[in-house]
Amino acid sequence: MSVETVPTESATTAPPRPRRRSNARVATTSVFYALLVALAIVYIYPFLVQVATSFKTDPDAASSPLSLIPQTFSTAAYTQLFLRSDFPTWFTNSVIVTVVVTLGRVFFVSLAGYALARLHFRGRGVVFAGLVAVMSVPTVVLLIPKFLVINTLGIYDSYAGMILPLLVDAAGVFIMKNFFESIPVAVEEQARIDGAGTFRLFWSVVLPMARPALVTIVILSFQGSWNELAHFIVSTQSPELTTLTKGVAQLANGQLSQGRQYPLKLAAALIMTIPVAVMFFIFQRRIMNTSEGAVKE
Repeated sequence: MSVETVPTESATTAPPRPRRRSNARVATTSVFYALLVALAIVYIYPFLVQVATSFKTDPDAASSPLSLIPQTFSTAAYTQLFLRSDFPTWFTNSVIVTVVVTLGRVFFVSLAGYALARLHFRGRGVVFAGLVAVMSVPTVVLLIPKFLVINTLGIYDSYAGMILPLLVDAAGVFIMKNFFESIPVAVEEQARIDGAGTFRLFWSVVLPMARPALVTIVILSFQGSWNELAHFIVSTQSPELTTLTKGVAQLANGQLSQGRQYPLKLAAALIMTIPVAVMFFIFQRRIMNTSEGAVKE
């Protein structure tokens, strides 16, 4: 005698997921993105004010300084900068110093970083400790000794005095040293077996692999030398050698204009900002990316 069983619904069937959690997650995400948008607006708004004010007239800038739409669109500030001031000279000096310093610093900090990472010589630990000590010293403390050294060497108020002290940077050497230490030694050993010397190893084998660190040094060197002010104050005094930072500082103090003249000052600051912004946006994806494997298994 067989007993038929009636199929019953499983008691273990999972109930539908409540929507409260998903709704709470959406609300949290929305609040988070709204906060990010608000912070972005707070951060970007002063730059937008700067751009808008540079195209205003002086009365318009004084009456509505925070407005993003000029009542009367004017390029008088830019005309005065380029045609009736020494702004082109400042710009030219900054370009010359920045290009030479960037190229020289990339080369010299790479050499120093490779020496500290790979070469074994007496006193290497002392040199590295001195490097770290220099990084911990505030820049303002070194201004007077820097002036004394520049004046003693006879390069005060010259391009040499503006460029030579900036060719090596302790932070750049530190970055390159750490990156070179992350490169496998086996790569150099193979090239050394093929007869490559120390400099050939550095230039042809190791340096191309350090491209992410080099891009980082290029950006930091360009930005640092372009925005440098204190060093140029203690190394030059001739108007012919004034850079953008020094000239814009004089402009902000009213030495080249009468009254406040916000459009003139903000136009100069805007032009000064453009090269650094372009450099950063071009190379931002290449800053200190992880290096590709160099040793074949």
